[in-house]
Amino acid sequence: MDLGLRGKVAMVAAASRGLGYGIARELAREGALVSIGSRTEPDVYDAADSLTEESGSEILANVLDASDPDSVAQWIDHTVNAFGGVDMLVVNAGGPPAGNFDDFDDTAWQSAFELTLMSAVRMIRGVLPFMRQAGGGSILTITSCSVKEPIDFLLLSNVMRSGVTSLAKSLSLQLAPENIRINNLMPGRIDTDRVQSLDAMNATQQGLDPESVRAANELGIPMRRYGTIDEFGRLGAFLLSDASSYITGQTIGVDGGLIKTVW
Repeated sequence: MDLGLRGKVAMVAAASRGLGYGIARELAREGALVSIGSRTEPDVYDAADSLTEESGSEILANVLDASDPDSVAQWIDHTVNAFGGVDMLVVNAGGPPAGNFDDFDDTAWQSAFELTLMSAVRMIRGVLPFMRQAGGGSILTITSCSVKEPIDFLLLSNVMRSGVTSLAKSLSLQLAPENIRINNLMPGRIDTDRVQSLDAMNATQQGLDPESVRAANELGIPMRRYGTIDEFGRLGAFLLSDASSYITGQTIGVDGGLIKTVW
């Protein structure tokens, strides 16, 4: 299917690897102009080079601290100056630290708030003027299946990502008359560095090896395996494109059937 993305401008946060990279790669393959952001300078430039070499699309690399409002504003300005506008935005950020309630003081809660929830607010607020000027656009927020079923030891993520999901739903109602769509993707156990590190942490706590923890997790997934970033990226690109022009306000799981809730 041709998603009609050739020449469209996409911004993808936290895209030097993992879920963001998977979406950025699929957008680039479809011919979009992609502006990627990531906190680590060598990684984001290496990712941009790889995406350009593979797809032939123009990729703009940006050092981005999603928790810093000035950094978010600079990323948007750099993108608009280079590409002339913004048609699509992927809201994404690395997850807050794992732990239980007693592990976190006010500073930890505030840091998670800035990283996960306020980064979404600032990115969306920053691109809306350009989408309105263009007569429409598409926004995709990336959260987690924890917004449906909280995950042990991920308290900060559970709480803040639930807020992002509510933000996306609320904005979908407000922005739909302006032809601006917003949806939310919930990854389950996708084979990323983040998931591998969580498996390693759980293995240490249980006195097991990471491979045993992964095998046990896979048994709990109806499809009996972790997902890939390509599988996640393809759905992300579809939801950002006009091929999904009548889909907004939805929270969709990419989880191999892991989440058992009906809604």
